[in-house]
Amino acid sequence: MTKNPCCSPGRHDRVSASENQRPLPASAPDTAERLIQTVVLPGGAFMMGDHFDEGYAQDGENPVHRVELAGFDIDRTPITAAEFARFVAASGYETEAERYGTSAVFHLFVKAGEKEILGPVPGLPWWLTVTGADWAHPWGPDSEWTENPDHPVTHVSWNDAVAYCEWAGRALPTEAQWEYAARGGLSGKRFAWGDELTPGGDHQCNIWQGRFPVQNTADDGFAATSPVGTFPANGYGLFDMAGNVWHWCADFFDPGYYRASPIENPSGPQAGLTRVMRGGSHLCHDSYCNRYRVAARSSNAPDSSSSNTGFRTVSKP
Repeated sequence: MTKNPCCSPGRHDRVSASENQRPLPASAPDTAERLIQTVVLPGGAFMMGDHFDEGYAQDGENPVHRVELAGFDIDRTPITAAEFARFVAASGYETEAERYGTSAVFHLFVKAGEKEILGPVPGLPWWLTVTGADWAHPWGPDSEWTENPDHPVTHVSWNDAVAYCEWAGRALPTEAQWEYAARGGLSGKRFAWGDELTPGGDHQCNIWQGRFPVQNTADDGFAATSPVGTFPANGYGLFDMAGNVWHWCADFFDPGYYRASPIENPSGPQAGLTRVMRGGSHLCHDSYCNRYRVAARSSNAPDSSSSNTGFRTVSKP
């Protein structure tokens, strides 16, 4: 399958309102009262990769290979805007989107004045660079996170997600942990719930319906992000492992990594330019980006942010 560009643009493709600056370190206050529940997963083995040979060749979803993991716990849902707000209030952290002054917002959802819209991302005209778009203003400066506190937080870079993890005493999942969790105990299936996208006609995740990128019929009930936990959980009781927002993983991305991946607790390549993203988002559609499959892989630069990228966390090793 010919690869289409990832539906989450990299920051290096966008106009920036300010010079690149490194994010401030987060402080570490008492974090005993996280708003996000976790699920404990016992150690186990699974066959990782694309069992149907239907992914993008350049994404490196093959070969299918055995992976053995130690037990860990994982957030039941993506981190919500409300939970991220709690982190910001406690730590004073400023995200990279805030420090750059811009982030990418999908064109149909922008809430900003003409002066705040700097223009389309080169090669991806459905993405607009918007001044004042960030985690607290997910669709632009005329929106507020408090309008949807139970939606996944967005406009967080990989670096921002790591800062949250340091504050919360957590970690980003390795790519292997993420896929093991997403499969929910099912072996060799296409999706987190089985092989059919809409079994019995029921939507199992928040993805695009209609003609991408101009018309979303929202047959699943949502055109943009949805509250976490809206769609059915997988076999491990985890929500939103497909669609809604992308999840950052800890690993560097290398499309050839599976050919050399160790069997026990793989943690990805030792170096790279981009970090792994998993799960797809509400913008994924089989005509353009079918990366809501459980084996699908993508990546982005660690300082990139957009209105469809978030994260969840796991226990530290």
